[in-house]
This record gives sequence, structure tokens and C-alpha cells, in this order.
Amino acid sequence: MLSDEQCDWSDLPERLLEGAEQLGLPIQEEQANQLVSYLTLLGRWNGVHSLSAWKRPFDLLVHHVFDSMTLVGPLGRYVAGRPLRILDAGSGPGFPAAVLAVMSPNWSVTAADAVAKKISFVRQAAAEAGIRNLFGLHTRLEDATPSELFDVVVSRALGSLTNLVTQTGHLLDPTGVWVAQKGRLPEHEIAELPKDLQVFHVEPVTVPGLDAERCLIWIRRAQR
Repeated sequence: MLSDEQCDWSDLPERLLEGAEQLGLPIQEEQANQLVSYLTLLGRWNGVHSLSAWKRPFDLLVHHVFDSMTLVGPLGRYVAGRPLRILDAGSGPGFPAAVLAVMSPNWSVTAADAVAKKISFVRQAAAEAGIRNLFGLHTRLEDATPSELFDVVVSRALGSLTNLVTQTGHLLDPTGVWVAQKGRLPEHEIAELPKDLQVFHVEPVTVPGLDAERCLIWIRRAQR
């Protein structure tokens, strides 16, 4: 497991490559530079605007970047090379949105959050890091009215599964899927989902540097 021993900002490129390798994700130098740039900007803004509870560089790398990276492979297998329109619901300072956008440049990724300073950061950091397929949307999810529906809605921070599907159902294409990042398998949340929805896949994942259970919950509208 990756260790946080004596990890500072200058160590991020090497640690990033180690984590990507553990996840089996190929990463180009430009992509690594974009992620390090984005994370460094978050560290800089965090001191003034309190965008994340994590402050140390290693914690930001593990809890934001590596945790987000666990989505890349599964989503890539699901779409088999097709371009995607992805909504990151309750994205905060842009995770997993920024990581998905960097790792898959043919995906259009929108980070949505009701907190203005967080979306301001996403927009500024995306511009400075050169992440052209990452967009920030300042809105309450219930009030969002996109010009096109999304193929996938992902989320790490919207509470229960029922909250996620209730707040974003009008934003998801009828053939689309929700993918929720969770810790332990939330059996009670699954049981409470509306009957017209189905959990069709549960995928355990391992976050480099994090000794905790994590899984992805895949949800779609029930087949008729």
C-alpha cells in the first residue's frame, strides 16, 4: 500500500504514477501533469476557501484523485470506447469529475454543485490545467435544466441512493445509468430504492493508499 510518509507536493507526480499503476490505468505525461496541476491549485485555494476537509498532499491525492480513478476502468468497460456525457452530482471541488475528464478526453464531464466557490474553483482550475472537457455548473440539482440529458450520473457525496436518483432523475437519459461511489455495501439503501429502478451491478474497488471498503453501485431504470 502507498504510504504518506514524508510525502510533500514535490512527491505528487511519482505517487500519482504509482497509484495509477496499481489501478491498472495507463496515464500519459500530459494527463499526469494536468492532475498534479489541478491538485496543487486545490491545495492553494483550500487554505483560503476551505474547499476540502483534506489538507495534506497525500490525503488529497488518495481521497480525491485515487478514489475518483476507481471509476475510470469500470466506466471505460461499460461504454467500450463510446463518448460519454457525464454529470458529477454534488461534485464539490471537482471530484470525480476532474479525474474522469483528464483520464478520458473524449468524455464531456460536468461538475455540478450548489456551492458557488467550489464551482468557481472547478472552472478556474480546469482552465489553468488545460482540461478542456471539464465544465462547472453552479446549481441546485433539482433546478438544473441542461440542453442535453446525461448518459451517466456519478456521485460520491449525495447521501443515500434514493436522494441521488430523486435529485437527478430528470437529468439522466432514459437509457442512462447512475454510478454511486460508496464505502461498505449499503444494503438498506438498495432496499429503499424506488421499485422502478434496479441495481444491476455492485463492483468492489480498492483505492491505493486507503485501507477501507469501497464499492460502486450501478443503477438503471427497470427493464420492461
